[in-house]
Amino acid sequence: MDKTLLAHIKLAFKGIAMGAADVIPGVSGGTIAFISGIYQELLDSIKSLNLHSLKLILKGEFKQFWQQINGSFLLTLGGGIGISILSLAKVMEYLLNNYAIEVWSFFFGLIIASTIYVSKDISKWNGATVLSIIAGAFVAYFITTITPAEANQSTLFIFLSGAIAVCAMVLPGISGSFILVLLGMYKFILGALSSFNIVVIMTFIAGAGIGIVVFSNFLSWLLKRAYNLTIGLLTGFMIGSLNKVWPWKETVKTIIDRHGETRVLIETNIWPFQYEQITSNESHLILAIVMATIGFMFIFTIQSIAKKDAMR
Repeated sequence: MDKTLLAHIKLAFKGIAMGAADVIPGVSGGTIAFISGIYQELLDSIKSLNLHSLKLILKGEFKQFWQQINGSFLLTLGGGIGISILSLAKVMEYLLNNYAIEVWSFFFGLIIASTIYVSKDISKWNGATVLSIIAGAFVAYFITTITPAEANQSTLFIFLSGAIAVCAMVLPGISGSFILVLLGMYKFILGALSSFNIVVIMTFIAGAGIGIVVFSNFLSWLLKRAYNLTIGLLTGFMIGSLNKVWPWKETVKTIIDRHGETRVLIETNIWPFQYEQITSNESHLILAIVMATIGFMFIFTIQSIAKKDAMR
């Protein structure tokens, strides 16, 4: 097989993995990008979508524009992400409704492994780095405890939701999907994807497009000027996000929203044996451990593949 074609196929699969992660509240596609070795290239490619590249289009210099923005990379990766999100929206909705403990266990193991992997990228450990990790963990943990809002279905709010959520999707450890949960927009956007509501999808994408260009420039600036502190912050984000993906939870407070649906407002983490006592349901502890182990090994498998690709 042609090496260029094979590279594009691998990149598309990385996009599919990113898209699958982005569908889950509590898991970030940025984490997958980081451990698969494409994070910096992704930021640089997005950052190249600027006034200079816009001028190339206006001049009709489309080939130069495509090269300037690393178009093949963005198209292949974006295609994988888009296909994954659209095709997996209903699947993930079903899995979360019927196999929640197993799904959350998988991603719990995945995030622990990601935290270990990302922290290895810190070249200089000092007090400032440790404080950065603690700050990141605190911020992420706090975000996971905020009470979700109710959906606002106005065009402007859908646009803003896309801009805000995509910033989180780029960050390892901060879940764009969970930001949508907090904004009250997760089920609404997931429903729009499932039913192919073009107006809602395009409005959301427009907001995401602008948000990701602006934020990628800022994040790239941080990585160049304070690399270790930034990586420490991202590591902390992942540690703090573990609160959200803990598999066993007790619902403390629910409400009936204006659409007549029961919505969880507050839930708390509990131990597996408490889960069985409180809910009268099985904790699936053994299967949960197996799934967490698979998630843990999945990260290092991706990292190993990425490392081999980089050496070629």
